[in-house]
Amino acid sequence: MAEITAGLVKELRERTGAGMMDCKKALTSCEGDIEKAIDFLREKGLSQAAKKAGRIAAEGLVSSCINAEGTVGALVEVNCETDFVAKTDDFKALVDSIANHIIKTNPSDLETLLASEFDGKTVADTVTASIAKIGENISIRRFTRYEVADGSVVSYIHGGGKIGVLLNLKGGNPELGRDIAMHIAAANPLYLTREEVPTTDLDREKEVLAEQAKNEGKPEAIIEKMVVGRIQKFYKEVCLIDQEYVKDPDQSISKLLQANNAEIVAFARYQLGEGIEKKQDNFAEEVMSFVKQ
Repeated sequence: MAEITAGLVKELRERTGAGMMDCKKALTSCEGDIEKAIDFLREKGLSQAAKKAGRIAAEGLVSSCINAEGTVGALVEVNCETDFVAKTDDFKALVDSIANHIIKTNPSDLETLLASEFDGKTVADTVTASIAKIGENISIRRFTRYEVADGSVVSYIHGGGKIGVLLNLKGGNPELGRDIAMHIAAANPLYLTREEVPTTDLDREKEVLAEQAKNEGKPEAIIEKMVVGRIQKFYKEVCLIDQEYVKDPDQSISKLLQANNAEIVAFARYQLGEGIEKKQDNFAEEVMSFVKQ
């Protein structure tokens, strides 16, 4: 059983919106497993945020670059330690140059990118030099690159580099592509189609929904039908094609594409720092620790 610390309770509360005591009870019941505790709270109807991105803590920028023809594009996340550095011209220039380099060189993975030649030295050496110059740790976390022969690549950056979207669109037009990219930034779909949803995720959702129905006192005879109905709602939340278009909720993304004779081939959405746990200093605890010593 994992130790149930105040920090673990706090993280669960932030991810679910449930009360502090409910979070502690859920963790105790689930032996400190935070993922199981999230399901526990959902089943009890206590979670206010069943779908939420990982805790955003790391600083840096998400940036994109598209070639002049709109046929090749890249999306990259580069992290640093403080928001102050992320806003500097030197850091912005570094991130933009890396995105442009990805377009030109088409690295297969992060390791290949870091080893590739960049202005007479490797990308890794360039980052190291930037660390020495800027005075903070800097790392290239991830990137996505699309190249199309038939269609276009569109990007959208929101919040000055807090969220970035790269879209591979077949048919349609640049305005449609930008509208869909903005929708992706706002709606945060996890998959393109229902077929992409992993069986394990779908089974887990069905279990949670069935338990919810039981806790609501529904008869066994109708629970299965309720789960089928609620799974359709789940698809509309996590699958881009099934989502309601944010600019016109009366139509789905699927209908929007049909109306414009377009098809989404692929998309990538980065939210700065998602899933990265950043150390939170507690001055009071630090002082208390010093006094005890």
